[in-house]
Amino acid sequence: MAQDALTKEKTPALSRSLAAKVGEIYPQVDADILASKVIDAFWPEGTHRRKRGRKPGNALWSQRDALLITYGNSIVDGAHKPLDLLNDFLRRYLKGVVDGVHILPFFPFTSDDGFAVTDYMAVNPQLGDWPDINRIASDFKLMSDLVLNHVSSQGTWFNAYRQGQPPYDRFFFEADPADDLSMVVRPRTTPLLQKVDTKDGPRYVWCTFSHDQIDLDFRNPEVLLEFLRIIRTHIDNGVQIIRLDAVAFLWKEVGSPSIHLPQTHAIVKLIRLLCDYALEPIILLTETNVPKAENLSYFGKRDEAHVIYNFPLPPLILHALLSGSAANLDKWQRSMPPAPLGCAYLNFTASHDGIGMRPAEGLLSPDDQAAMIKAVKAADGRVSMRALPDGGEAPYELNTTYFAALSQTFAGPDAYHLERFLCSQTIVMSLEGIPAFYIHSMLATPNDTDAVERRGMNRAINRHRWDYEALQAVLADQTTIHAKVLNGLKQRLKVRQKQTAFHPNATQFTVNTGDKRIFGIWRQSLDRNQSIFALHNVSKDTVTLPVSTLNIIADEDWRDLLSDEVIPDDEIVLGPYQCRWISNAGH
Repeated sequence: MAQDALTKEKTPALSRSLAAKVGEIYPQVDADILASKVIDAFWPEGTHRRKRGRKPGNALWSQRDALLITYGNSIVDGAHKPLDLLNDFLRRYLKGVVDGVHILPFFPFTSDDGFAVTDYMAVNPQLGDWPDINRIASDFKLMSDLVLNHVSSQGTWFNAYRQGQPPYDRFFFEADPADDLSMVVRPRTTPLLQKVDTKDGPRYVWCTFSHDQIDLDFRNPEVLLEFLRIIRTHIDNGVQIIRLDAVAFLWKEVGSPSIHLPQTHAIVKLIRLLCDYALEPIILLTETNVPKAENLSYFGKRDEAHVIYNFPLPPLILHALLSGSAANLDKWQRSMPPAPLGCAYLNFTASHDGIGMRPAEGLLSPDDQAAMIKAVKAADGRVSMRALPDGGEAPYELNTTYFAALSQTFAGPDAYHLERFLCSQTIVMSLEGIPAFYIHSMLATPNDTDAVERRGMNRAINRHRWDYEALQAVLADQTTIHAKVLNGLKQRLKVRQKQTAFHPNATQFTVNTGDKRIFGIWRQSLDRNQSIFALHNVSKDTVTLPVSTLNIIADEDWRDLLSDEVIPDDEIVLGPYQCRWISNAGH
């Protein structure tokens, strides 16, 4: 007993914690040896780590944080490297407005606009090189995609697998068509298994997303170790936020749903532990486009993701503004827990993918969803489906730019497109969490239906590539919708940065205004010095509220931070789609 206690005392806390975690994931492997390999992969010779892990807290983010989501080549000109153009755009238009940028997969790839990676250690030469990434990371918090569920069928790893070359001969998940795969949760309608020829004969490999995206087999610890080396390379090149793409599907078991399995959560915990011991301030973000309870599970017990996407927001905000009623949005928000200490939500309405409909399950009725689909199609949008276990199909996502989706309401077109869209993005800024904005939302990009026809892919509708000269021209003309949207969002974000009540973890309560046309929330700073009543009129009506609706503290001056109006004693008026940030201590 005494010897055991002495051995434990001499074993660093990190090694003990890692051994426990790898023992949970890989019970058949010597946990201490594998823990040592994990440390060597994440901290190779010449790198250093903290003596103690970071404790959960609120210091990794503040109200000044906001993210831009973009492809490395969302802006092109045919002459310069797209990453250089992106860097120029960020510095010229968004410096001091957003402090972070999520560059979608910037690695060599074969399909899915970057999510079928061939080499995780290189930058796609069509975009630029690591020095171009480094320059962006020197001025902005950089998020990179860790596409860890699958790799390209044409990459080095899979080619080596087919030729039987170790260690890659055990890198990919195989199954038998005779296996019971009926419970597997699918995000696509393509066949799950793909037959491939290998040195040892035909094999059937698992393909969650497409037949060019072959799923890795994390039952082999060498796969995990390789991804830890990849994360280290990203960190060394300035990445501060690691996005775990499609992480929910990571661990597979025949005869199970193969989503959210315990080993998947254990791997996220292991990566979080490593991030907590990193000298660099690393934030771990999980991408799990699934219903609420499943999504929230990736916070773990404050030991998994630092940040999770608030996936119900895009469909709920869209429905509120199309219908003119915030009832469903309000009901959902009332049931949402605050993020645990040391955790935060990432709030957004649009990304490179469509508007996910799975998170709307149980929140929007079939009739509500059908009305949204009708409205999006009326605005030249598309709908993508997913396969159900019974052989049927269900809406998986709406394919449209968010700006185009709000061009009209359920009642049809009107004159409030700009106001309605700005309202949608202001809701994102008001909520507890960190706001994120897709570049095509910032730029009011219309649906690129030509790209859909040209590329034969629904998601191309929301992945337009701007010619930089043309973009600069429309942004220089203050009468264009693009300039109006960008300037409107920049003005509100600059106001937001100064408000301590908008810290991602500041207190939040849903305000019952008694009017379903108003979505209201109350935010209070961590030090309790500032309160903000954020009111959003999601309708084209002018709405009047009694001031008594709000718990406004007497003997203090209350002002709308967005209009700089003093709030009268009797009533508050909100014009069509108007937002008000009513505060007692704003700037």
